[in-house]
Amino acid sequence: MAFRHHSSRISSSSTSLSIKFSAILTLVIFFCPYYCVFFSRFKLSPETSSPENFPFTGDLRDLAFPWNKLSFGPISEKLRLAVFCKSWPIGSIPGGMERHAFTLYTSLASRGHEIHVFTVSSDARNSYSELRDNGNLRIHFVPNDHGSLNCSLAFEIFNRINDEKLFDYVHTESVALPHWRAKMVRNGDVAVTWHGIWYEIIHSKLFQELLWGKNSPKISGSDLREAIPRLVDEISFFPSYKHHICISKSAGEILVNIYQLPRENVHVILNGVDETKFVHSPEAGERFRKKHGVPDEKGNLVMGVSGRLVRDKGHPLLYEAFSLISKRYPKVYLLVAGSGPWGKRYEDLGENVKVLGALEPEELSDFYNALDVFVNPTLRPQGLDLTLIEAMQCGKPVVTPNYPSIVGTVVANESFGYTFSPNVRSLVKALDSVVGDGIRVLEMKGKACREHVVSTFTATKMASAYERFFLCMKKERFCRYPLPTDL
Repeated sequence: MAFRHHSSRISSSSTSLSIKFSAILTLVIFFCPYYCVFFSRFKLSPETSSPENFPFTGDLRDLAFPWNKLSFGPISEKLRLAVFCKSWPIGSIPGGMERHAFTLYTSLASRGHEIHVFTVSSDARNSYSELRDNGNLRIHFVPNDHGSLNCSLAFEIFNRINDEKLFDYVHTESVALPHWRAKMVRNGDVAVTWHGIWYEIIHSKLFQELLWGKNSPKISGSDLREAIPRLVDEISFFPSYKHHICISKSAGEILVNIYQLPRENVHVILNGVDETKFVHSPEAGERFRKKHGVPDEKGNLVMGVSGRLVRDKGHPLLYEAFSLISKRYPKVYLLVAGSGPWGKRYEDLGENVKVLGALEPEELSDFYNALDVFVNPTLRPQGLDLTLIEAMQCGKPVVTPNYPSIVGTVVANESFGYTFSPNVRSLVKALDSVVGDGIRVLEMKGKACREHVVSTFTATKMASAYERFFLCMKKERFCRYPLPTDL
């Protein structure tokens, strides 16, 4: 068993840790069959998953599919929203949660809603402790001495503004507004969007533990000891938030079936990316390839990966898999966009790998367009990576792990790309299939990807769904669908 390597490495007293991890593993494996049963039970059939095939009529709080699937019309009533967010994108390229927040709240502000965001800068080199008033979007930077969100001061500022005029609704991105403070909000209910939950994080720890060999560092004992208590604690405090928004269908089912939250309080609104920034442009892709020295030769195939180049994002997995693929197929190239410790290691793979470093936001669309296929090797099943949606928006198929949050929400079938189990053998097999299918098949899959994403995963669809959600929470009449104004 893999645990023997772990226990012999830390100390003689670590036998108990191995036993505890075995218990965790048993628990996760025990949960997994139920997880699959629940997912299968509530997964919509092809006939009912699309509102075009099965028009929905009724209360939106009863929706069994993502709100983005519906077409909401314009509403003249304006909202005043308070938002708590762990960080706001400033300077260097931010993570997915920051990009999600920026896209969502700038879009809602452009619709005429007054949005107050309580947050800190995502770039420690450019910290702010002031109000940025951008018309309807007002960013309150409230850092503590360490650069993190000062929850006490942020809540104090929020209460002062709330006293002047009550917010229509309060929303928090994950636990930016802690649960004990959420219960103190005078307006009443608080909605939370979950970008990752501990049930999924435990699966991430399991995948990493199974993947690393005996010569690689394993998960720390403290991580193993904390996993189940953290999960139990999370399940205990989740009811402190009234409404829960999940960014994948699988996470929604977990909250209902394992966290035991009322189904009417759990909603799925999928992430969306700015459809005006991520566009299909072969010309931009050709320019990007030329700029970064990708040979313009017949038969070349370009793969790409982006994001933080760290271990839990699966880069050791892709590194080993591509080292094998590049030996078999000398005309296959890999573009690596991002920064992190694995950047230097990718350079060791030779001239078929181009390490680009961190790209500016305006370069990302060109990067995706330069690819024939986008690879996401992440070992983190929690949340939903925006990179997948961005690449598909640019008309590119994807290679991605077969996590429920992904295959149940974005890469719903093989016409959108290739899935693999989080291990080297399975990823190599998927990359073999990519090369075997060739450019023409990849282009067909890319076209299907773009059509799929444009129908559901745009910033416009996401903002429209959130707008209707908040209106529904404010006034029950907006919970009816369709309204006369709906499209």
